[in-house]
Parts: sequence; C-alpha cells; structure tokens
Amino acid sequence: MNGRSIAVLVPCHNEEASVADVVRGFRRSLPGATVYVYDNNSSDRTAERAREAGAVVRREPLQGKGNVVRRMFADVEADVYVMVDGDGTYDAGAAPEMVARLLEAQLDMVVGTRLESRGGELFRPLHRLGNQAITTLVGKLFGKRFTDILSGYRVFTRRFVKSFPGLTAGFEIETELTIHALLLKMPVAEVASPYGARSGSESKLSTFRDGFRILRMIVYFFKEIRPLAFFSIIGALLALASVALSYPVFVTYLETGLVPRFPTAILSTGIMLLAFLSFVCGLILNSLAAARWEAKRALYLSIPLEARGAQAAREPGSAAGAGGR
Repeated sequence: MNGRSIAVLVPCHNEEASVADVVRGFRRSLPGATVYVYDNNSSDRTAERAREAGAVVRREPLQGKGNVVRRMFADVEADVYVMVDGDGTYDAGAAPEMVARLLEAQLDMVVGTRLESRGGELFRPLHRLGNQAITTLVGKLFGKRFTDILSGYRVFTRRFVKSFPGLTAGFEIETELTIHALLLKMPVAEVASPYGARSGSESKLSTFRDGFRILRMIVYFFKEIRPLAFFSIIGALLALASVALSYPVFVTYLETGLVPRFPTAILSTGIMLLAFLSFVCGLILNSLAAARWEAKRALYLSIPLEARGAQAAREPGSAAGAGGR
C-alpha cells in the first residue's frame, strides 16, 4: 500500500455475536489498518467485544446507520477507508483486492458486490426483489454503473469521504453513497465478494419501512439533481389531466356553440396553467442545480487524496522519511 494509512469503519448496533470476528478478520487481511467500531446505542456487549478484539471503539448516540456513517467520515483521518457492516456477512479476505483495485486504477469508490457463498438463505425474496428494483431505478435516473447499490461493503478514497454530505439517517445511506459518486462522475468499480449468513444476530432492515424511505430519498435526490426532468413529469401529468377535463367541454362547444360547464372549463384552464408553471420552475431550478453541483465538484477536486500525516511521512525531507532510510 506504499505507506498509505487505512481505516476500517464498522458501524454496529447490537452485534456482540459477530463484531469480534469482524475486527479480527480485518486485522488479519489488512495488517496495517486501524479498525474503528462505532457503537450505535447497543444494549449488549458490542463495544466490549470489539475493544477486546483490538478495535478502536467510539460511540454515536444518534440512532441510524446514516448518522453513524456521517460521524465516522467526519472523525476519522486516513488515506483509504474500508466500510463494512459488523454482522459478519461480508468477507474480510476480499478487502486487500478491493483496496488494491482502488489504488491501482485510481478510483474513488469500490463496491463489494454480494455473492451468496455459504450457509442458509441469505436474501429474503422481498429483499432481493427490492434490491433489484432500487438498483434499476437508480440506474435509470442517475446512470447505470452498479449492480448492487445496497451493498454495505465499500472502499473509498479520502477525497470521496470528505466531500460526502451525508444527508440521510438510516439504511438509505448506501443509496446516497452511490448517488454521490454518480452525481460527481467519480471513477468507480465493483469487486465480487463472498457473502454469508449472519452470526447469531437478526437483520435490522425492515423490508417495507426502509424500502419506502429509500424510495423517498431517491425521489428527493431526483428533484434536487434533475429538477427539469422532475417538474416536467409533473407538468406533463397536469397537462394530461387538463386535456381530459376539457375534452367533453370542447366537444360540446363544437356541437352546440355553447359552454354549459363553466366550472369544468375554469378548472381545466387552471390545471393547464399549473402545468406551465411547473415546467418554468423546472427550468429555473435546473440552472440553480447546475451551479450547485459544479460547486460540489470543485470542492471534491480540492480535497487532497491523502491525509497530511501520511503525506509528511513519505516526503524525502521529513523525519519519518529520514528514519525509514
């Protein structure tokens, strides 16, 4: 890794049955890395087990995975970040390949796509269907570059982590990470990784509640990123409703020369005006969105890829560099 610092970030909530194995697994596969376990209000011995296994344990009181990830990204300084769930389902042995792919290809994010490989029914049918539907929807709206956007196993550069806003609070965080990369047109890749059954804990993901929250978040980002398309769709629906209401009035007028249904005529006219207003709003907001995302891109490019400490350690004139020689 050429002296680069690596941080393994493990968000946890009630994972005492598996967190120690996760920490030990990543300490073996990435010997020079520091493993950080962020305890999210666990009621069991998650923090104690993680500390015994050699992790740096910290606490995030705001409930929700998105809140934990935002805190981890803000607190931890490193050159390369590996994010993984603490439930023991992801394979630590894939981490070196993912990190190497990130560095060799000069990428900003590598996603570990899940391959069922051991023990049990790993994906509930509704979870599998929901994952496929959300991946397809995100591909249609923002660009098709991923096959498993809900994977919690990812490797990032410092530039990605420090430019990530972290707006979501819960399990929508993986989708937000994906959209952030797609929005800023970052270089990304996927690496297939074995995926296993949980080690004595239950999934915290609610199929319908969290699925609805993810869909709501996708709609929000679609409005923010592509307002012209968003408000044009609304305008088109309003225009169709206006035409449907006005059609019988117009036919009656052609046949009799009279407009007997004035309320309907007024209503259809008002709806058509709203359709035009929606389209105009889309045009205005599209210009504002373009300026906002250009500023985000400039911020992303202004962030150095490596932390200052790691850069100083490799500079020829530094004390660390001299000691190494």
